[in-house]
Amino acid sequence: MAKKLGGLGRGLDSLFADNSVEEINPSVNKLRIMEIEPNHNQPRKDFDEKALSELAESIEQHGVLQPLVVRPLASGSYQLVAGERRWRAARIAGLTEVPVVIKELTDEEVIEIAMIENLQREDLNPLEEALGYRYMMDELKITQEQAAEKVGKSRPAVANALRLLKLPNEVQEMVKNNLISPGHARALLGFDSEDMIIQTAKMIVKEDLSVRDVESLVKKSKKVPKVPKKQVRDKFFSEVELALVENLGRKVKIKEAKQDAGVLEIEFFDKDDLEGLAMKLENYGK
Repeated sequence: MAKKLGGLGRGLDSLFADNSVEEINPSVNKLRIMEIEPNHNQPRKDFDEKALSELAESIEQHGVLQPLVVRPLASGSYQLVAGERRWRAARIAGLTEVPVVIKELTDEEVIEIAMIENLQREDLNPLEEALGYRYMMDELKITQEQAAEKVGKSRPAVANALRLLKLPNEVQEMVKNNLISPGHARALLGFDSEDMIIQTAKMIVKEDLSVRDVESLVKKSKKVPKVPKKQVRDKFFSEVELALVENLGRKVKIKEAKQDAGVLEIEFFDKDDLEGLAMKLENYGK
């Protein structure tokens, strides 16, 4: 059961701070911490344990100075909408009650507030941000442009974030763990094969490749080796070559150069044969 302390009198933006040192508005409510359920669909999945411990120490000393935002559920409990770090830290600190703002919110509003809170605080890693956009678009049945408008981002920014979800799972984990940057990740999408993406991602980590290095590797992978054109032989040369073979009784080869020029090769067996061949050619056609 919530203990009524009065109205809020402030916008949601002021509730996104971690635990700033300012007096709680005496008009907020208090709830037992066990009455609050986390939002399992909130975009942020990973919480830094060290940062949580530090926040818990602050809360032990000063209490929760910024109220959480919750909404009532049909079950009688409350769903956390904004302030999960404070809620987690308060539990670590051993608090039994926390200050809250109780809001009647639709599912759509809960999704939007959870996403906006994390984006404003820059709490999401690139993969969480991309998954948050995807979840918002799927649940609200909206386009990239509409999602961008709701969270105050440009459509290209949302589109670039979503591109990360096209990466192989192994590479997504590398982005999530800050082993490679979102810029590296987007450059990797230029490769045609999944194997090349994974192989190059490992090279980025091992050899400390820059984004430009990756773009250069992608460009090289696109170059198709030139296949020399197969020359079509002029029928005239083939016919002359055959006529000489028949008349001279030996191997004859005509090597074409350009513009009807070339080299004529005629086989001979010794000096005498060569001399006889020369005389034969001299009289050829007479």
